[in-house]
Amino acid sequence: NWNEDRKRRIRKMNKYDLLIKNGMIHTAVESFEAEIGVSEGKITAIGQNLGHAERVIDAEGMLVLPGGIDAHCHIEQESSTRIMTADDFYSGSVSAAFGGNTTFLPFAAQHRGQSLREVVDTARERARNKAVIDYGLHLIISDPTQNVLEEELPSLIKEGYTSFKVYMTYEMLKINDGEMLDILAIARRHGALTMVHAENNEVINWISERLIRRGYNAPKFHAVSHSPLAESEASRRAIDLARLVDARMLIVHVSDAEAAHSILQARNNELTIYGETCPQYLFLTAKDLDQEGMEGAKYCCSPPPRDKASQEAIWKGLKNGTFQVFSSDHAPYRFDESGKFHAGRDASFNKIANGVPGLETRMPLLFSEGVGKGRITINEFVALTSTNAAKIYGLYPRKGSLVIGSDADIAIWDPKWVRTIKKEMLHDNMDYTPYEGMEVKGWPRIVISRGRIAVEEETLKVDRGSGEFLPRTPAEAGRELPISSPLSPSRNFGAKLL
Repeated sequence: NWNEDRKRRIRKMNKYDLLIKNGMIHTAVESFEAEIGVSEGKITAIGQNLGHAERVIDAEGMLVLPGGIDAHCHIEQESSTRIMTADDFYSGSVSAAFGGNTTFLPFAAQHRGQSLREVVDTARERARNKAVIDYGLHLIISDPTQNVLEEELPSLIKEGYTSFKVYMTYEMLKINDGEMLDILAIARRHGALTMVHAENNEVINWISERLIRRGYNAPKFHAVSHSPLAESEASRRAIDLARLVDARMLIVHVSDAEAAHSILQARNNELTIYGETCPQYLFLTAKDLDQEGMEGAKYCCSPPPRDKASQEAIWKGLKNGTFQVFSSDHAPYRFDESGKFHAGRDASFNKIANGVPGLETRMPLLFSEGVGKGRITINEFVALTSTNAAKIYGLYPRKGSLVIGSDADIAIWDPKWVRTIKKEMLHDNMDYTPYEGMEVKGWPRIVISRGRIAVEEETLKVDRGSGEFLPRTPAEAGRELPISSPLSPSRNFGAKLL
């Protein structure tokens, strides 16, 4: 009884479970000094002199930001050639947390012959007892049968799986234009979002066949085979298909200046087209693939890194509104026969597993080179790494913001913490990082997930399986979208076709 009375007195005295004091708060739209009070996993107060709490964090000299949302990562997922990624939902979510993320959105990937319901159930089971931060799931649609389109997909959208990815390349994943129109039409009807990997498969195959025939098999020729024209043509075509049926679309992992220009042009024409880019297109180039032996395989991803001019174009796109989302596209294939060399150590470039890791380094790299060097503002950083993803993917305002009533997902950044990226310091299940040896300035010291201290003093503080699944909200018909203006009736010519 004495212990219970004491606990009640302590609870009465402490207004909050957690109080963050003396930090500078930065959101996507403003910066200000204030304290944040957290109770039962939610932000319950923002102001000055808020009082007492069971735990007080002194954030003097720190930046208080919304927790990151990595909206594009491949976790415990089989590729089209049935290679399993190196990270499962435990190692992937731990790595994400150490990089300042409090939410991530991996994929439930359909392969030919599978039902969408089957792949969703499998992904949920894999995540249930492993994830340490909150998560949602995108779908990957590679086999849009009548049952998938008419039964499974509408049902899953209602259950909170409100985004799905389609491919215009990869033989076992790609869909044709007619199938994409079917998917876009359903997405529009039900308030969902279609994500597109935009590369022209025929162009890539045409170039690859000629390179291999001439004996050009090394990893560096992966970048040659994936011509920028393959990406720009497919991007323009995808945008036109979305325009035809008046559907929202997000073009993922953009690497090319022409593709970026097409997205910006569409947005300037008030189409609901979004763009995403990734660290590999800011910090790597095609020259990284041109290394002795098979070392260049570490940098093979699709689209591939381009050149310095392309990097500058992508930086410009982050500033001028071309890109709303900055994701990792974390695709972890180890540098061995289980991953990159599943087809053998001497495999030609088109048989090397595509993808690079980057879940944990996504935000620190952008902070250091973007905010730290004046390319973007701290508010733009928050928008690109958290808030915009929450809005586009139906998580806002629960996630991606620091407002009363939102989940207490908070990253407390030390803007002066200088670190040199080494594989040994990261928490994924990879045996290399493509950013080895890069020096970054700025890294989160404390990461808070739903009011729980997830990472502190470089130590994980939350349990396996404590992350929660996040069903997401479809866009309401006719509602003004949070990032882009709604289409005017004069350009709504595709609606009658639906």
